[in-house]
Amino acid sequence: MRDALVILAKDLRIEWRTREGLSSVLVLGVLLVVVLTIAQDPSPETAPTLAPGVLWAAFVLTGMLGVQRAFVLERENDCLAGLLTAPLDPAAIYAGKLASNVVLLGVTQAVVVPLTGLFLHLDLVPRLPALLLVCLLGNVGFASLATLFGALAIRVRAREIMLPLLLLPLLVPLLIGAVQATCAVLVGGLAAASSGLGVLAAFDVIFAVAGWLLFAYVVRD
Repeated sequence: MRDALVILAKDLRIEWRTREGLSSVLVLGVLLVVVLTIAQDPSPETAPTLAPGVLWAAFVLTGMLGVQRAFVLERENDCLAGLLTAPLDPAAIYAGKLASNVVLLGVTQAVVVPLTGLFLHLDLVPRLPALLLVCLLGNVGFASLATLFGALAIRVRAREIMLPLLLLPLLVPLLIGAVQATCAVLVGGLAAASSGLGVLAAFDVIFAVAGWLLFAYVVRD
């Protein structure tokens, strides 16, 4: 755990100094929300059913950009090779990278969620604790899978194409559960989102454990 925290602190320090990845992710997230909400122009009755799709489309696209950016930085100057030769468990590297991706997604959501509520005229404050829980579970599941495939795709020449091809098909259960849970939270509260939350929790456990076990083989081959 201590090694994972070291990796997390390193990634956050690099991001804080450069701010290149965070700024590009935030700009993309805001642009997607603006385009999707203005293009639909929903009524107050249909806004709660439109908001989950807008939110998770923005989260997935910005998340893939953030994951690619994180591993591109490690690829430069053979930083990834340096990490692998250091006395660190590869599973700790995976956990630190996963945590940094969750933090990056959380920062993006802190901007995107209020903007979505503003553009769709939704009062998100009463539903905010339940919505935060859905976002957290979705972030962990997305980061678990994206971190594993990001390490795999970084070794391929066409990594910008390879990561979505590998990641998006496996993200379908997560996206279905996240959209259903978000819609249920906005319409009926946390109690109505139990099935979607169960899907998210199961997805998180399965792929976090799989990433923990497989990352050493993916990153060294």
